Amino acid sequence: MAKGKLSGPLAVLLLVVGGIATVAGIADKDLVRPDDVPPPGRFPVMEPSRPVELRIPSLDIDAPVHNVGLADDGSIAVPALAKHNQAGWFDKSPTPGQYGPAVLVGHADTRDGPSIFHDLSRVRPGARVEVVRRDDSVAVFEVNSVERFEKADQPIDRIYADFTRPALRLITCGGEFKGGSIGYVDNIIVFASLIEARAG
Repeated sequence: MAKGKLSGPLAVLLLVVGGIATVAGIADKDLVRPDDVPPPGRFPVMEPSRPVELRIPSLDIDAPVHNVGLADDGSIAVPALAKHNQAGWFDKSPTPGQYGPAVLVGHADTRDGPSIFHDLSRVRPGARVEVVRRDDSVAVFEVNSVERFEKADQPIDRIYADFTRPALRLITCGGEFKGGSIGYVDNIIVFASLIEARAG
């Protein structure tokens, strides 16, 4: 598999397996909010609370979210096939609404048909994405861009290390399907920014 590497204290690999987008954190420390950089005050910043539900009204998505960590090989453990219509929150990233980029991954499809992020490339800038959190609050994001990258040419800093504000990344597979150990050749990535924090 092709791998994109980031040198320095935070090295991140972005891999694709079949119809699944995954990331691997190989670093001096996990992907966390830097404690020495105070969050700016011109947008909401929420306290930690894990996500439990993802809503993307423009795609008719309303689905559970469960935690995914690191697999034995250092990649993100993707949602099990039995949960292919759920999103997986990478629990080494901030929770949605915290300072920094929360990362949600999901299948584009399986052998049996479309999965949760099958139509992710159709979401448009300006669309709203809502994440319901365990504390019953809702983090509301606005889509900034929807981009496709070859898996060997990922903007790693933009995806995983941008701590300029609370943000969200939705990641799945896209492009041509090669099969075998390659799977899809690209990743579809939605970049979104927190615009509202409200009670559920």
